[in-house]
Amino acid sequence: MTTKFSDIKKMFGGGTSNARQFGMIFTLVGIILLFQVLTHGLTLDPVNLIAIVSQYSYILILAIGMVMVIILGNIDLSVGSVAAVAGIVVATAMQKFDLPWGLAIILGLVIGAAIGAWQGFWVAYIGVPAFIVTLAGMLLFRGMNQFIGNANTIPVPPGFRTIGAGYLPEVGPNTGYNNLTLLLGVLIAIVVVIREFRLRATQREMGSEMAPTWVSVVKVTVLVAVVVYAAFLFAGGRVGTSFPVSGLILLALVVLYSFITNNMIFGRHIYAVGGNRLAAQLSGVKSKRVHFLVMMNMSVLASLAGMIFVARSAASGPQDGLNWELDAIAACFIGGAAVAGGSGTVTGSIVGGLVMAVLNNGLQLMGVGADKVQMIKGLVLLIAVGIDVYNKMQGKPSLIGLMTRRFEKDEAVNDPSGPVRVAS
Repeated sequence: MTTKFSDIKKMFGGGTSNARQFGMIFTLVGIILLFQVLTHGLTLDPVNLIAIVSQYSYILILAIGMVMVIILGNIDLSVGSVAAVAGIVVATAMQKFDLPWGLAIILGLVIGAAIGAWQGFWVAYIGVPAFIVTLAGMLLFRGMNQFIGNANTIPVPPGFRTIGAGYLPEVGPNTGYNNLTLLLGVLIAIVVVIREFRLRATQREMGSEMAPTWVSVVKVTVLVAVVVYAAFLFAGGRVGTSFPVSGLILLALVVLYSFITNNMIFGRHIYAVGGNRLAAQLSGVKSKRVHFLVMMNMSVLASLAGMIFVARSAASGPQDGLNWELDAIAACFIGGAAVAGGSGTVTGSIVGGLVMAVLNNGLQLMGVGADKVQMIKGLVLLIAVGIDVYNKMQGKPSLIGLMTRRFEKDEAVNDPSGPVRVAS
């Protein structure tokens, strides 16, 4: 019996899998199923799922950058204003100077990098707390948005709208589904299978403990089934709508930044500086450069999020980006990021953002008013982080740790790609 339970643990936390993320994913699945019942099946309706991805992709993109800022122990309050100013500059350039939309996107990213370099300079090399720098940035760039746009709404051309309001096109034979979305699901399923094979091959070469074959088969079967089911849901929407282009951009960013934070030296330096800055510096980590690059990266992602929102709205306006920073920060903390820094994952922030998105969407489908939705979201955030902090103060596992504590030990031993921790 003991052997079988140990094998089941490997299904969720063995190898390079992150047991904390599985705990959050279970929470997300539970919320989805709850609202599926309460909304009488509307939550998993293809049209609703496509709308969730399209409406919240820019917030989730912000959460990717924000979790890296929070891991460093900082916060960025300016992301909404940075997104707004990038959007208005890009829209103005396309309308008044006939700038091609491809070049306009590059212009928006350059603006984000320049703003990030400005704020990163003050944080990393002058030593002004990020809270103050980004608070000033929030006011500065909000005013700049209204100054450039003269508080008017500026439309954007149809080609540019593709990144925010476009979908995978309808190609190939008439199968009753969007073929490219089904193909995307097949490719993801193949990647899941290949990744499991490579994981077992790596474990075999390193001589580490391997899960029985049946555990890998069950694990891969469940994941592939979920991917295929989701692919059919997204592909079964109205003709002309399928998986959003903004969702594709989000998927690419999740893969890229998960690789950077888990497998690259720069990602390990972020965790090292966030865990103990002094120890990291003594170990040779250039903490100022890490702070500078992370702040700059955050503004680049904010600019991208702003352009996606403008593309989806078909115009840039003075109210764009209002309170986005709060949603991004909430996604990170619900997703397991620590208030003091040093921990958090890109995947966790995405799952935390999806929890907020599904919660918001489900309450709206139930006819709950916007005022009550805000109150419920605020209470969910406060309770989740409050219980987490209280448990840590009492020397107990965190809320997520309570769900996954039996897996943590195995993960720490078996996961060679885990973040670097510098002893204090």
